[in-house]
Amino acid sequence: MPVIGQPAPQFTCPAVVDGGEFKDISLADYKGKWVVLFFYPLDFTFVCPTEITQFRDALKTFKEAKAEVLGCSIDSVHSHRRWIKDDLKDLGYPLLGDVTKRVSRDYGVLLEDKGIATRGTFIIDPEQKIQYMGIHNLNVGRDAMEIVRVLSALQSGELCGAGWKPGAQFVKAK
Repeated sequence: MPVIGQPAPQFTCPAVVDGGEFKDISLADYKGKWVVLFFYPLDFTFVCPTEITQFRDALKTFKEAKAEVLGCSIDSVHSHRRWIKDDLKDLGYPLLGDVTKRVSRDYGVLLEDKGIATRGTFIIDPEQKIQYMGIHNLNVGRDAMEIVRVLSALQSGELCGAGWKPGAQFVKAK
């Protein structure tokens, strides 16, 4: 299981990228960049598309924050491509196919008894260390804008109180 401030587990796995193409993606490809890596249970489900499309809708904001977004589930890239084509349309970020479940297991989000990942979110800094992790129950979707808020707070390098938003005052150390 990853730990805050420690190196993020490295991976290479197939992904669907823009245009429905297949490409191997490695975390190492993103060295020097902020990465938001999120896991979701399965394609063609009920809560998952609300998250996937919300990350898509917030993608411009993530890009402005100089962060790359990667989605991951245990589905195959063929399932991802079909889901994108049929339901999601263009995403603008890769969906990783973790059919071996190694990436989900390495990040501590694999529900072994169900054989799927739960909703895990990780913010990885340019040195590829984990700076944030959040894990949700299968029934509860994430809010992409909360992830943007946390990313901005981490990038500020300042003390950011509860509810802090970009442009707000930082907490003063005493």
